[in-house]
Amino acid sequence: MEKYIDIILNSFSGYWNYLGKEISDPSWTNYFYWLLALSLLVFLLEIIVPWRKKQSIIRKGFWLDAFYILFNFFLFSLIGYNALSNVGVALFNDFLGLFGITNIVALEVQTLPVWSQLFIMFIVADFIQWNVHRLLHRVPWLWQFHKVHHSVKEMGFAAQFRFHFMETIVYKSIQYVPFALIGFGIEQFFVVHMFAVFVGHLNHANLDWSYGKLGYVFNNPRMHIWHHSKELPEKHPYGMNFGLTLSIWDYLFRTAYVPKSGRDIELGFEDDTNFPRTFLEQMKYPFKKTKEA
Repeated sequence: MEKYIDIILNSFSGYWNYLGKEISDPSWTNYFYWLLALSLLVFLLEIIVPWRKKQSIIRKGFWLDAFYILFNFFLFSLIGYNALSNVGVALFNDFLGLFGITNIVALEVQTLPVWSQLFIMFIVADFIQWNVHRLLHRVPWLWQFHKVHHSVKEMGFAAQFRFHFMETIVYKSIQYVPFALIGFGIEQFFVVHMFAVFVGHLNHANLDWSYGKLGYVFNNPRMHIWHHSKELPEKHPYGMNFGLTLSIWDYLFRTAYVPKSGRDIELGFEDDTNFPRTFLEQMKYPFKKTKEA
């Protein structure tokens, strides 16, 4: 037990020191300033070439989404997720140790060329995320958490990070074992992650982009807005266009749906007029619904 207490304490102090260094002593793998730069870039694109020209630059929900970026990217780890995840890893390794297993790495990615490392991480991560995203829509209790993201009524780049913190736990927990089977370097993971953040910003942005033929490979604003459609087609009762970065999974598994321009479609979900509008109430909402069920 003392071991796990030490992990928790070290996690809090370690993340606090890391966050301070991120701001005061940036390196090229600096999440804080890369996130800030990418956000400003896509925000400027929204201002210069907006798709929905009547939509306000500071759209409905903009400041709430801005806080979600800060919370989900930094504060959640500071509050406790970093400690929780480190304890979870320790418990998992200790469990494997009961069976004499000390290393489950099946593919040493770091022995491959850098481009191969990036490609493997990217494909594996995105396919897992596509499957998890489908679960968030199909499993009723997970959908209660995912409703937070779909409460967006006007799309903009910052909407990417309006999501309940439980989604982070679900995504990371499911991803952990596949990634534990692969040895990878933190710098390579940083590149993959920031690329995914950039594409995610674009997907939610007020931009009229589909990338031509590349739209069958990469998710895009014209495709992703249909994922947020309030009205669902009969053949997709649980939703469609689940890809986070890549759209190819949706085309391969027939969950793609882009019937026409979705510029002016209504966003949200059934009975979303009664959904909470504040951060704290949105955080509490899924737990209340689960308890009622």
